[in-house]
Amino acid sequence: MIPRLAKSRVEAALRNEAAVALLGPRQVGKTTMALEIAQDRPAVYLDLERRADREKLDDAEAFLRTHSDKLVVLDEIHRTPELFDCLRGLIDEGRRAGRGRGRFLLLGSAGIDLLRQSESLAGRIAYIELEPLLALETISESPVEKHWLRGGFPRSLLAADDEQSLTRRENFIRSYLERDIPMFGPRIPAATLERLWTMLAHNQGGLLNSAQLARNLDLSGRTVTGYVDLLADLLLLRRLPPLRANIGKRLVKSPKIYVRDSGLLHALLNIATIDGLLGHPVVGASWEGFVVENLLAAAPQRTLASFFRTARGAEIDLVLEMGGNRGVWAIEIKRSPAAATSKGFAIALQDLQPDRAFVVHGGQDRYPRRNDIEAIGLPELASELMRAEMVKGDQATH
Repeated sequence: MIPRLAKSRVEAALRNEAAVALLGPRQVGKTTMALEIAQDRPAVYLDLERRADREKLDDAEAFLRTHSDKLVVLDEIHRTPELFDCLRGLIDEGRRAGRGRGRFLLLGSAGIDLLRQSESLAGRIAYIELEPLLALETISESPVEKHWLRGGFPRSLLAADDEQSLTRRENFIRSYLERDIPMFGPRIPAATLERLWTMLAHNQGGLLNSAQLARNLDLSGRTVTGYVDLLADLLLLRRLPPLRANIGKRLVKSPKIYVRDSGLLHALLNIATIDGLLGHPVVGASWEGFVVENLLAAAPQRTLASFFRTARGAEIDLVLEMGGNRGVWAIEIKRSPAAATSKGFAIALQDLQPDRAFVVHGGQDRYPRRNDIEAIGLPELASELMRAEMVKGDQATH
């Protein structure tokens, strides 16, 4: 099961850039997507976790030069940061020879770490983040509630039953705690990091309070901030920033924090079934995070995402600044199909004056509400955001 939107973004970037970095956590489907893209053109694939493939790059310049007419896919590129200087030289050489596009597809399991390593490719590389599968892309095979419970990692979503799905997510968490996180950052006691990750899960959608977390864990605030930064760099947590707006009111300044994949959130909280989820105190915050991730994955690239909250309680769960004639969209998230809007949302709309306002509910119906607010289901709003990107792409080609 391949995310169609992400694949189209990668293919478009390969038509315009010499190198494309596809970033995402392990098991999200990067390799599967890369191999499918490689089927459509001459290509060579190297998995840099395999010693045999790393040895092929002992003389990287010579090896890559022999494949200058192919797309070279380098998986787990963060394991060989010394390659970036070599890639820069080959890209510049290829440009001079008229072969400046679609040369390299780099796959990495981290965000900012890979960005730091690839500074030498500035101006030569496009970055695309691969999110877990979207509910919109799987709705014909997996009901939204199943997707919400299990999350969007393919092996979890497509498991034979809920128990197998939960086991796969628990193994994923354990492998990150014991293997991947130590590879990317300082040696962190797995038990300490698991406690932090679980505390963040209990506070899903809440304001990040590093000082309180530090007190609960008997750690320094700086240490906790470093741990949170690392989980965010590994694309496992999202820090949604507050909107900076000059409206003459005191605004919340702390970011909201989410475990990005709902399935991992539920595994951290030992929620195994949809009945268990619906009866759990985190149910509303879990749905909010699920909606946020799906909408941000579907939104046009370079969309600025934030939330809006004043000190007196006026709030918008998600603000999307998309630029151009699409403007600013304000979104309230409700689990109930009734889609009742809150007083705080109405006040916030008066403060912010967005171009469009929606309340995303747990049903499928779309209908107008008062004050130019539309009630809409998650798949339909995600689809509308995807259409906004396609319109932008069509305009860019004319």
